[in-house]
Amino acid sequence: MSAKDIISAYAVAVPGKQSQPQPGLDKDIDPGVEYIAQEYWDNDGKPHLRDYVGSGKLQGKYAIITGGDSGIGRSAAIMFAREGARGITFSYLPEEEADAKHAANAIKKDGQCEVNALAINLQDEAACKKLVDSHVQKFGTISILVNNAGKQLICQDFDKIDLANVRSTFESNILQMFAVTKFALPHMKRGSSIINTTSVVAYAGAPNLVDYSSTKGAILTFTRSLALQLAPKGIRVNAVAPGPVMTALQPASRDAEEMEHFGVGTPMHGRAAQPAELGPAFVFLASPDSNVMTGACMHVNNGMHVGGS
Repeated sequence: MSAKDIISAYAVAVPGKQSQPQPGLDKDIDPGVEYIAQEYWDNDGKPHLRDYVGSGKLQGKYAIITGGDSGIGRSAAIMFAREGARGITFSYLPEEEADAKHAANAIKKDGQCEVNALAINLQDEAACKKLVDSHVQKFGTISILVNNAGKQLICQDFDKIDLANVRSTFESNILQMFAVTKFALPHMKRGSSIINTTSVVAYAGAPNLVDYSSTKGAILTFTRSLALQLAPKGIRVNAVAPGPVMTALQPASRDAEEMEHFGVGTPMHGRAAQPAELGPAFVFLASPDSNVMTGACMHVNNGMHVGGS
């Protein structure tokens, strides 16, 4: 499949040739990113866009979302607000200030929700505690924890892999999840929900992302093991495994040529997903709709990997 064969209501469905320095910014993605509008198909098989509309599923809830300034994290945050969440704390890297401002404004606009945004690097254990302490000081309790922040660095030849990058990837993707969750748990009660972002590569692998894939596999096992431990306390722990999604993570880790038409050829719709198509999975796992689900992983991956649980 080529880009011209894609049928989509998203004007931002196919990215152009581009690259960004780490950690990347959503605002600089060409031709853009969609956080709220979802594609739906009429009875004639024609695609249209409509904005996500909340129905009070998270009324009065308070959430922490790591990496909530952009991509999937921003979409989840806005949708949480539309579902009635009263307070959202999100973390972002200092270099992502521009995205964070846009995200905070969108969250406030789309709900009666207070926003607490912190520019911190979660590779620092003290920063993980600061994130939780700041949220609790402002909102008093944690109803939902979304462990979403992460990074990826591509390496085509394993014998050339930079071990400093491997350590950094593990610190950014899984070790900080241990720290944030440890500090958050004393403030979570029966009925609370923890949602971890893993990836299709935890199941399918990725030859150019060996360290990243390994961290995503670790997140999956972390989810299952923690779910078993916390089940008697009534705290649910689940995961979402996206496939290719148009976020700043991609142009910040790929060559410009590799980014051109990123995601084209995936089995479902032939394109990468938009963050708006991932957000509802987080709403479902955060809400009472998934009250008897724990230790599970939702596969939202454009058919990139079918099977496995």
